[in-house]
Amino acid sequence: MKRRAVIIGANGQLGHDLVRAVDEAGWDLRACVRADFDVCDHKAVTAALEAVRPDVVIDLAAFHKLELCEEDPGRAFAVNATAVHHLARETARLGAAFVFLSSDYVFAGDEPTPRIETDRCAPISIYGLAKRAGERLALGANPKTTVIRVSGLYGVAGPSGKGSNFVDTMMRLGREGKPLRVVDDQVLTPTYTPELARKIWHMLDAAPPGLYHCTNNGECSWHDFAAEIFRQAGLSVELSRQTTAQSGATAPRPAYSVLDNHALRGLGLDDMCPWQEALADYLRLKYPRN
Repeated sequence: MKRRAVIIGANGQLGHDLVRAVDEAGWDLRACVRADFDVCDHKAVTAALEAVRPDVVIDLAAFHKLELCEEDPGRAFAVNATAVHHLARETARLGAAFVFLSSDYVFAGDEPTPRIETDRCAPISIYGLAKRAGERLALGANPKTTVIRVSGLYGVAGPSGKGSNFVDTMMRLGREGKPLRVVDDQVLTPTYTPELARKIWHMLDAAPPGLYHCTNNGECSWHDFAAEIFRQAGLSVELSRQTTAQSGATAPRPAYSVLDNHALRGLGLDDMCPWQEALADYLRLKYPRN
């Protein structure tokens, strides 16, 4: 008999790829979207989980637009922390495992070395504060919780509620032939969601509950990411650098939020490829060159 999994927030880019990879992983899946229930409606959440009696719940629901989080911290904490706490308690009551996707934004970004799981968190945005609260509440409420911090996600489906991902935006703008300015004072690791999805299913079998970082390997600024997109795509683009302040962004963002997959590496499970290789796979899939 197949194990039962519930994905909450299955219509985003990572949810899309988790659903695509589920047959290979061998789970019986219920993929839930906002139309099924609001993650902040605790009674509806409890009823949905009771009906399925899952072995694992993967929570991808998030309020993740940084500027909107600053404007509406109540909503940010309701989705990214309070709802997470309720899910963790309900899964514990049902004897199920719980997976919560968190963010590199739980770190301040003021140290230019990759962060490992045990490093001190010091979020500088409402979004980061809410995600960190969600982590702590989930880990405290269900001993079978796995928190996975990720960074710079992009995938074929595109991010729910955010429009196109960074790669698609750069490809569109690059093809228009206009000069571009891209931020160069934020350093991260872009992460390809099909590879991340396969790793999450693998972790459910191979890694004990706990806190993990899971990104592609290496690091770059957004400017360097854009330059590599154009290089691999064969696009000649007049690309220059700008600061975050010059870009008009108003919510604070960490300057350096590279995650070290230290815990996975300690288990012999860090086989995530370099970000440049992941990008090449994405471009081959979505923008094939004849």
